[in-house]
Amino acid sequence: MNIFNPKKLLNSKWTAVTPVNKARHFIITKLQYDIDGQVVLCLLEAVIDKQEVELPPASFKESSIWMQGWC
Repeated sequence: MNIFNPKKLLNSKWTAVTPVNKARHFIITKLQYDIDGQVVLCLLEAVIDKQEVELPPASFKESSIWMQGWC
């Protein structure tokens, strides 16, 4: 299980264990918040080709899917 601070997700780097649209390395470029200030959606940008993917922040807790940093 990955542990992270939701307030520090912006501009953080992540590696997909299995490629997403042929990309493995991503940067979180935008966060969407609810009215309580909680992060509800993250916009990831692939480093190699700038493709964008939206994911909920809870998906990053699963270490079998995402690794923190670029590996």
